[in-house]
Amino acid sequence: MRIVVCFLLLLGFFPAFSGTISGFVKDDAGKPLAYASVYVKNGREGTTTGVNGNFQLNLPNGEYTLIAQYVGYARQEKTITVVAEPQKLDFILTLQQVSLNEVVVRPGGEDPAYEIIRNAIKKRKDHLQELDHFSSEVYTKEQLQLRNFPDKFMGKKVDFEDGDTSKRKILYLSETVAKYSIRPPDKSKLEVLSTRVSGSSNSFGLSLPQIINFYENNIEAGGLNPRGFISPISDNALNFYKYHFEGSFWEDGVEVNRIKVTPKRKFEPVFSGYIMIVENEWRIHSLQLKLLKSSQMQVLDTLTIEQLYAPLTKNAWVIRNQVLYPAIKFFGFDAFGSSVTVYSKFNLDAEFAPKYFNNAVVKYYEGSNRKGAEYWDSVRPLPLQPEEMLDFHRKDSLEQVRKNPRYLDSLDRLRNKVSVTGILFTGESFERQKKRETYSFNPLLQAVSFNTVEGWLLNISGSYSKRIDSTDIRKMLFIRPVMRYGFSSQKFYGKLEGSYSYGKKELSTVSLVGGKYVFQYNNNNPIGTFANTLASLFWEQNYMKLYEAGFIKFSYTKELGNGLNLLSRLQYQDRAPLENSTSQTWRNVKDRTYTPNYPVEIMNAPMEKHQAVILDIGLTWRPGVKYIEFPDRKMNLGSKYPLFSFGFSKGIKDLLGSDIDYLKWEAGIKDDLNFKLGGELQYNISAGGFLQHQTVQVPDYKHFNGNQVALATNYLSSFQALPYYQYSNTESIWFEGHLEHHFNGLLTNKIPGFRSFNWYLVGGANGLWLDGNKHYEELFLGLENIFKIIRADVVWSFDQGHYQGAFFRISARGILSGSGSAE
Repeated sequence: MRIVVCFLLLLGFFPAFSGTISGFVKDDAGKPLAYASVYVKNGREGTTTGVNGNFQLNLPNGEYTLIAQYVGYARQEKTITVVAEPQKLDFILTLQQVSLNEVVVRPGGEDPAYEIIRNAIKKRKDHLQELDHFSSEVYTKEQLQLRNFPDKFMGKKVDFEDGDTSKRKILYLSETVAKYSIRPPDKSKLEVLSTRVSGSSNSFGLSLPQIINFYENNIEAGGLNPRGFISPISDNALNFYKYHFEGSFWEDGVEVNRIKVTPKRKFEPVFSGYIMIVENEWRIHSLQLKLLKSSQMQVLDTLTIEQLYAPLTKNAWVIRNQVLYPAIKFFGFDAFGSSVTVYSKFNLDAEFAPKYFNNAVVKYYEGSNRKGAEYWDSVRPLPLQPEEMLDFHRKDSLEQVRKNPRYLDSLDRLRNKVSVTGILFTGESFERQKKRETYSFNPLLQAVSFNTVEGWLLNISGSYSKRIDSTDIRKMLFIRPVMRYGFSSQKFYGKLEGSYSYGKKELSTVSLVGGKYVFQYNNNNPIGTFANTLASLFWEQNYMKLYEAGFIKFSYTKELGNGLNLLSRLQYQDRAPLENSTSQTWRNVKDRTYTPNYPVEIMNAPMEKHQAVILDIGLTWRPGVKYIEFPDRKMNLGSKYPLFSFGFSKGIKDLLGSDIDYLKWEAGIKDDLNFKLGGELQYNISAGGFLQHQTVQVPDYKHFNGNQVALATNYLSSFQALPYYQYSNTESIWFEGHLEHHFNGLLTNKIPGFRSFNWYLVGGANGLWLDGNKHYEELFLGLENIFKIIRADVVWSFDQGHYQGAFFRISARGILSGSGSAE
């Protein structure tokens, strides 16, 4: 009897007997139909064909009706009885024959497509809600390939180090199996059960199962266009699209209308292509839509989207598969790819635990990237193509070879070569891969500059970094020495910085830096060395004001979780004034000479030598932060809420001989608000003041970041026409605000001819107010996205309400900026 009971218990742990069905889906000319959908009629199971049209589907024993479907082709149904033995089942699909027999369009009359689209728009919200609560299983396969690439890029040979010299190659290949869950109004979660990346066993594959929902008014596509893209059935679609009825066809007892979609105007964020709408139900049957550069799409050249829907119940249709085809050409690189997502096992009545939906929108389970080949062969719903199988095999083998110390040494010898471009412009980096170490040196063009205190100077810096963890790149040891010599002042300065980052899911960083160095009186470095060099030599304006200090600074930062971060810092400075040592210029400006080396707006004599010990403690908090949860760390994805900050700074008198004694506070709020088609609004508002100011030296004042050169500084943290130290203060209260709106083509894409440049309008305002009713304001208007990186503005300045003039400002993202760090 015990044997019988045990046998019955064991049966409960094994699934019912199942069989495998495989075959192909082709058109009537014998061409394979890649990524066609094959699924059980009115069932949860389904799969997708591969590039060569082959498919494989595992089903429990029984009788099923399978449907093969492809956008633009008539679907086909076949009935099969599944048994334990593998079976073969092929589908031949023919082009969808559409009928125009009953359509009569009188001259000057409206195309029938418009009435169909109006009905689809009316039903949009109803169909949107059909899929606002479900769970499903998703399989995603993503790949990026090169068709061609240059032999050299930025002076260096292009070598992918894969032993393949051909121009066509797979750059990235991954596949993922996950559970995808949705609950209204805006909750979603992806649980990654298994994932693999070709040639990188420690990596986690990209997983993009999110349904591009054309029932939404605006299709968000992060990175492609901040405004998003307008759905062909959005509430305002008739203002942006032209429609043409190309006929209808019957499928499973329902009539489906084929509508051609074209933009009304160029350079609008809209699609082109075809959308199929079910008659009377006015739902999406399938679609094939494309985005182009003229769609205001950034980064990519083209993006094609294909979707297939099918009925799951009498009143609900679900998406069966979604395929994205991106393509891009840049600097001689010609790349294309695909992202295939197969949805199956839909549950529209899914129940979720009370705290199932949290801030982790993507969760990778422990061991999800450790599955073997046999596992993948058993769960993969579409077969790998021969080139994909070869890529997995070759790169996985190469990964093992790369673990050999001798191979890593040979690779380092190949990579670590000095170039003229690197020495002068880009800097040089040298790696020791087996020790996870990198040595870097700054380029000479960044090392040479000029100021009136030191004259021509050479500022040489490098860095050493060592990754502590082979998988988590955040954990590292970093060391950076800096040496600086002024040829006119004949003074040498140096400092050494070290930091160590550690922790599991929440990161902590400790850093220590010390030496003898020069500092701007505003330690935020409002003017960069390049901008000051040009201003001094060509315009005889020595805006950079410097003092020297022997110093040491200890910092500790800690991620406390849930968007909360701690910053603490203790520093000592032994400060001394400096004087100009040269009057050299390249252009003599009439009636102008260099000013003394101190902020003449607030000082009439050099700063006295003194010591300072300063303690800074601050918190930042962004509530509602979403993140990706890996087994050993979290990746911040941002939040829809603002970033709040609050901090204190205390000058500690008598500690280590410190001469300063003050206490000041500062609080702020900043955020980016995406209005989609309306553009993006960014703001940064702060307030603060001195609670105590018994003894305050100029470096410890509240400084507002100003700018007096043509190179723009960061618009959200500085003023563009304010003299650098004009409003530096020790007031008990102050307010500062920066606001700018990026129209992202909202107005400029309406101007014929001009819109082809794809330049965007930007405008905003800056302002400050001090206790005592002192105030300063700026208004600015400009164009950005010029050649993708350049921004140019006109700034109007007002001091105490009095107009001060108009100023031109220009910047190139990551290259030219008036501030010490590139914008």
